[in-house]
Amino acid sequence: MSAFYREKVLSVQHWTDTLFSFKATRDSGFRFQNGQFAMIGLEVEGRPLLRAYSMASANHEEELEFFSIKVADGPLTSRLQRIKQGDTILVGRKATGTLITDNLIPGDRLLLLSTGTGLAPFASLIKDPEVYERFEKIVLVHGCRHVNELAFGEQLVATLTEDELFGPLLSEKLSYYPTVTREPFRNRGRITDLITSEQLFNDIGQKPLNVEGDRIMMCGSPAMLEELKQMFEARAFTEGNHTEPGHFVIEKAFVER
Repeated sequence: MSAFYREKVLSVQHWTDTLFSFKATRDSGFRFQNGQFAMIGLEVEGRPLLRAYSMASANHEEELEFFSIKVADGPLTSRLQRIKQGDTILVGRKATGTLITDNLIPGDRLLLLSTGTGLAPFASLIKDPEVYERFEKIVLVHGCRHVNELAFGEQLVATLTEDELFGPLLSEKLSYYPTVTREPFRNRGRITDLITSEQLFNDIGQKPLNVEGDRIMMCGSPAMLEELKQMFEARAFTEGNHTEPGHFVIEKAFVER
């Protein structure tokens, strides 16, 4: 048996000069938990060229979706950004990753903190009915440099808001907080600063960070992850993993930067 599924590209959308997403077929044998990633890529000169990508689609959906950066000289993304409908991609048979709810101690509020394409695993998680059963409130934070880089997330939330199943759940439980750092926008600033100053919580009308009730998932730039980790640990939050759940979890697998 091959180590990969060969899937057909169904659609590609270019959001900016540096961001695109694509959908592909999904083999009925491919199983994953919402928030996980798999190795995906292309066959180049007869050999697989792969990187870790989080599924932006939920595990109950029939198609796979991925959200990617474009790197002009990146070994994979320089090629992947040129894919079109009908092309073949490789999808590793095994999904893994730390951004699953079982790695968190039970809590009241779930903070999903992302920058850039780090939004992808949370696109999967906010389409998971079980997440809404586990937490009273869910806060999805997406930080980017420019306003147009928020488009994928904004469309995702708008589509779910109109969904028959998820619309009521979102209106009751989900707070979506996009923020940018380099342009005027209704929310401005780095995620770390917005949490430290409590601006984030003031803006959404919720209580400040609380180790008793808050559980956190993070995915984004290494610098952002390290800064947030240090901040949370200074406030007595502990990091969780597959063997011992904690107050927060971090995804350390990255697409080339």
